[in-house]
Amino acid sequence: MDFIFMLTREDQTVEDCLTVFDEIRSVGVCHLGFKDLGADRRTLEELNRRIKDSGAVSYMEVVATTRDDVLRSARTAREIGVDRLMGGTDLDAVLEILEGSGIGYYPFPGLPQGHPTKLGGTPELIERHCRDFVKRGCAGADLLAYRATDAEPLELVRAARRGLGSRGDLVVAGSVDGPARIRALAEAGADAFTIGSAAFDGAFSPRKGSLRSQLQDILQAAAGAGPALQAAG
Repeated sequence: MDFIFMLTREDQTVEDCLTVFDEIRSVGVCHLGFKDLGADRRTLEELNRRIKDSGAVSYMEVVATTRDDVLRSARTAREIGVDRLMGGTDLDAVLEILEGSGIGYYPFPGLPQGHPTKLGGTPELIERHCRDFVKRGCAGADLLAYRATDAEPLELVRAARRGLGSRGDLVVAGSVDGPARIRALAEAGADAFTIGSAAFDGAFSPRKGSLRSQLQDILQAAAGAGPALQAAG
């Protein structure tokens, strides 16, 4: 399974993200991302450059849920030149913005609302959305499974896997805070997961004090959990 380290806390990019990246770059995390809130445009551009120069895959996750803000974020992702964009729900408009850029798109299935984002929607809706994503040429889906309000999280993961089949990657974002949850996600069909706050807050390995130790333990848990992203980069 792949681990995407989000340089974020409470759904915002940490202000000192550049310093954090320089401190942890030698740990071996190959997938790193940030949100489109919390740091200014110049900082995000520099962070994306450093991630890609290190040989890692860069991600930006859209926090906004209104159409205008989502499209603005998609334009920012294209201009910055991230490898992969996650989040958002206005599929046609985002795909049009990203056309020809080579950016892989992982939209939110279901009914995301608010900030921090909660996820509404039944397993049937999640499966239907994911099936539509792969038909439209998306790289996969960004599922807020553990922020679900209408269904059990792992049921949504299994539904998303059915919808994506073997043609799309399933990333689970939000509230992944321990090895047991990673194993459960892998068994349910996820290809990757994101962690931000749980690493910064020391929640993943509560008896260890450094961010580097948290990331090392997360990488170890991910390595033993199961399949990885199809286009790992």
